[in-house]
Amino acid sequence: MTDPTPNTEDIMDVVREYRSQFRNVGIALIVLGVLAVLFPLIFSIAAKVFLGWVFLLTGGVMLYHAFHVRSWQSALWSGLIAVLHLALGVYLGFFALTGLVGLTFLLGLVFIVQGVFEGLIAVQHRPQTGWGWLALNGAVTLILGFLLIAGLPGTALWAIGLLLGLNFLMSGIAFMALARLA
Repeated sequence: MTDPTPNTEDIMDVVREYRSQFRNVGIALIVLGVLAVLFPLIFSIAAKVFLGWVFLLTGGVMLYHAFHVRSWQSALWSGLIAVLHLALGVYLGFFALTGLVGLTFLLGLVFIVQGVFEGLIAVQHRPQTGWGWLALNGAVTLILGFLLIAGLPGTALWAIGLLLGLNFLMSGIAFMALARLA
């Protein structure tokens, strides 16, 4: 039986073959990341509007499905879920500043839950080397969650865009590093 984990040499062969693509994606992500960090409100709104359009599309598909399977005993419930998706899509997609507070609150809650779970993971690994890093990660994530929620509504104006920007920036740096190593 072969090992399902790819060999490091195989990965670097692929990176070497597509080095310019890795570099170009890295550059694009770095540029988008810097822009998002500099203009977090614009990127927060853009992310929220994009999410709204995703809900509009899923709601439309689900409503179409519900009408076509009317004989299914759960078609009414499926249709109601579709209407819920459509309503949320309209709310997020067409009203620029509405919904940012709710999304930021949800992001804060996710960070709090994630921080608790990461703390539990750290406790599980406590006798092993490196458990302190796991605990630190959990504590920082937990604190970030509380800070996001405590700072509402002000944090809603920058938090999502800034976090997206930092994510894009780090991903871009990783792609550029891979391209340079190849």
